[in-house]
Amino acid sequence: MEKIPFFNLTEQTGLIRGEIDKAIAEVIDNTAFVLGPGLDRFEGEFASYCGTKHCAGTSSGTSALVLALLGYKIGPGDEVITVANTFIATVEAIVMAGAAPVLVDVCEDTALMDPSKLEAAITKRTRAIIPVHLFGQTCDMDPIMKIAEKHGIKVIEDSCQAHGASYKGKKAGSLGHAAAFSFYPSKNLGAFGEGGAVTTDSEEVVTRIKGLRHHGQIIKNEHSVMGYNFRLHSLQAAVLSAKLKYLDGWNDRRRALAKRYHEGLGGSGYWMAREQDQCRPVYHLFALGCRDRKAVTDALDSSNIGWGRHYPVPIHMQPAFRNLGRNEGDFPVSERLMHSCITLPMYPELEPEKVDYVCKVLRTVKQT
Repeated sequence: MEKIPFFNLTEQTGLIRGEIDKAIAEVIDNTAFVLGPGLDRFEGEFASYCGTKHCAGTSSGTSALVLALLGYKIGPGDEVITVANTFIATVEAIVMAGAAPVLVDVCEDTALMDPSKLEAAITKRTRAIIPVHLFGQTCDMDPIMKIAEKHGIKVIEDSCQAHGASYKGKKAGSLGHAAAFSFYPSKNLGAFGEGGAVTTDSEEVVTRIKGLRHHGQIIKNEHSVMGYNFRLHSLQAAVLSAKLKYLDGWNDRRRALAKRYHEGLGGSGYWMAREQDQCRPVYHLFALGCRDRKAVTDALDSSNIGWGRHYPVPIHMQPAFRNLGRNEGDFPVSERLMHSCITLPMYPELEPEKVDYVCKVLRTVKQT
């Protein structure tokens, strides 16, 4: 068997190269490289895709999270609740906005925010909850929204891994008060560099965000607040517009591959995230929990199979966040899952027989 890479963009890019080249050429021809009609068009398309009224393109998923918080005037003196098992950008954004992160644990079977942990984490300073749709499956949003409504706090979805995922028929990005997306190249919808977006139904919030991303100006040369250079460039918006119409098809293929992994590894002793009945995941990543991680990764390496780690160290154990005052053992489910999990090859162009081969190799490693 030839090498099976963990991720591969070459084939996907080649299949739509002509459309991408045309989209980029249009931006070059009209020379509207920053803001302008190309960005407006993508924002409208992506808002429509997510089922929201508004979208604001941003420079990255991290800046999208920061702007979503600032859009609701969340900052110094405020607390924001999120999970311990996420990429560090989720918590960086809370700190960058000036707020204090408060962590909760996750559900064992899904690795997603445990709604039953929220009430105990809420204080008089709590202004927002950021549920993370990790690996491409949406959190159980109804109880999260119910708790948020009870306490008068906002819900900002971290949808950076969930482009096109849905919960009870509604897409990620439309489930909370606002949502942040990343268009990093490896995402289900990826740019040719950095990029992000905020979706929301609030005209007031999206207007504030569009001002903040553009040095605090809505009216040219009138800077009403201190802002940032957090704009999504028109070239990236053009690439994303060209790709968007393929996203649902790519996600369907990811789901088919995930089903093959589940069937091929069923009963083998590995942990795999349970698909919630009300959710339609998009499998940005396929995570696998291993009792003997080294034995598993050695077997994959010797069989020329790529793999990844997302994310091996929980937030409260990262050196940058020791000041949170939390210790090992405070979030046992997050710690256990993050220590034991690896991520397997997952991209739309991955051949099904290669998934079968990965499963065959993994079954040679006993999980007892």
